[in-house]
Amino acid sequence: MATTKQVEIQATLGPGMRIEGRVRDHRVLIDQPRTAGGTDTGPTPLEHLFCALAGCIASVGRIVAHQRKIVLRGMEVWAEGELDVDTLLGRAKQNRAGFTGITVRARIDADLTTQQKADFLREVDERCPVSDNLRQLTPVTTELID
Repeated sequence: MATTKQVEIQATLGPGMRIEGRVRDHRVLIDQPRTAGGTDTGPTPLEHLFCALAGCIASVGRIVAHQRKIVLRGMEVWAEGELDVDTLLGRAKQNRAGFTGITVRARIDADLTTQQKADFLREVDERCPVSDNLRQLTPVTTELID
């Protein structure tokens, strides 16, 4: 039988483009840059997505290293991608609203060969739930609460 974990957050739209997310006992601010009508008090939702992806890769990296008894001194992880802003803003419909692709790059500080680091990163990516949710079709249900 699988062991499951329920993850839940709540987000509230405030004035302008500012959103406050509540995650357990934490408060997360989401906003837009001033050039997009926000006050730049926090990262955008898309930047949070990339933080979640990079953070998950690093977290799972620590788990895999511990399980494989690898001394992992550190990891630096970058995530980037491009999307069609015209679709996001409703000015076009021919392209999807999401990223056309996402690239994750990692620098791994461990006593491993380049090939061992590549194999380690591949295993980490395969075990990363955020990566999996982005790579695989995950059903999203949107419901109105009245």
